[in-house]
Amino acid sequence: MTVNGERLWARVMELGRIGEDESGGITRFSFSELERQAKAQVSRYMIEAGMIVREDAAGNLIGSYEGQEPSAPVVVTGSHIDTVAQGGKFDGALGVLSAIEAVQSMHEQGIQPKHTIEVIAFSDEEGSRFGFGMIGSRALAGTLKQEDLTYQDEQGISIAEAMRQAGLDPKQIELAARKPEDIKAYVELHIEQGKVLEQLDQPVGLVTGIAGPLWLQFTLLGEAGHAGATPMNMRRDPLQAATSIFDFIYRETRQFKHAVATVGKLKVLPGGVNIIPGEVQFSLDLRDIDQAERDRLEQRIRSFTEQVCKEQQIEYKIELLQRVPPVPSSAIVMQAIEQAAQLTGTKLPLLVSGAGHDGMQFHSLCPVGMIFVRSKDGISHNPKEWSSQEDCEAGTSILYHTLLQLAERS
Repeated sequence: MTVNGERLWARVMELGRIGEDESGGITRFSFSELERQAKAQVSRYMIEAGMIVREDAAGNLIGSYEGQEPSAPVVVTGSHIDTVAQGGKFDGALGVLSAIEAVQSMHEQGIQPKHTIEVIAFSDEEGSRFGFGMIGSRALAGTLKQEDLTYQDEQGISIAEAMRQAGLDPKQIELAARKPEDIKAYVELHIEQGKVLEQLDQPVGLVTGIAGPLWLQFTLLGEAGHAGATPMNMRRDPLQAATSIFDFIYRETRQFKHAVATVGKLKVLPGGVNIIPGEVQFSLDLRDIDQAERDRLEQRIRSFTEQVCKEQQIEYKIELLQRVPPVPSSAIVMQAIEQAAQLTGTKLPLLVSGAGHDGMQFHSLCPVGMIFVRSKDGISHNPKEWSSQEDCEAGTSILYHTLLQLAERS
């Protein structure tokens, strides 16, 4: 191996202690004090790796390893260090730390490629705090707008206010945007968050594309009433309508080859044990590698919602939170990853990413590719999330050789 697997592992464990609770889960939301502590730690790693460190207008932490031709377009790698509530140590963090390790290995060997390599820890990939994710990568891609910063967390704090609390000026987010001529390629290492590699008994995989997430927020309005005094045939119960919609969503999604659907948030108001609900709110996460199929499924769900709400005299509203197109991996980056795997003697099965990643924001900006590392039992967004030290080292070694090829080592 050309990278220091023990150093990488020690950093994964050390960073994982920031925001960790008694269950072993990590909660490190964006623009929070815990995330600032994590950024400070990652910044120290970057400096040790020979990088110049800065933070852009969107709060992205950027480490630059200068190439022989500083004016040439840069090769970008990295991921995120924010987490979901009670998440694991590897999601996002491994991508950032493996990129730092790859660069530090180059630095220690005195290797200076032609193109500058930038390692980026992106702001708020997960979307857990505000219900709107990939804030930093959207900003870098030039697609983050001022109106996006109005999303609020459960305490009523907007993205813009959270940025101000973190010492950033939300009015300056446009300054984080890059141009196509600025970036040569983007490659990201990430845990698989699924079971394919484990079933194939392979430590690392090559991602052929990223499924696009569509997030919707449903609000159903009926009439609250006394649970004992209101006959069943006289109720306008939005939860009854919602359960019909849930059943349709799950049954219908199974008719599509690659689609997945998740109702992850549910709020029933006013929330009394003896009160018929007056309002129900729930989220829907739809994903598919085929955008046309995802759009068809969305329309069927919308049509059924309209039908059942009309039948049960329920008012409803469907709000679009985000609509991200699926992103195929670039042939240029895939080829570099395949060649890197050959150098390390690693077999690379092909697989699709069902989870969204920062790289999908760059599809119109530069060639994009991803490396997956095996996840134990396919578990992620969970304290039990785990990838072995050996698998992390194997993936990082492939990332190292991929970056050298993309950055044109002389």
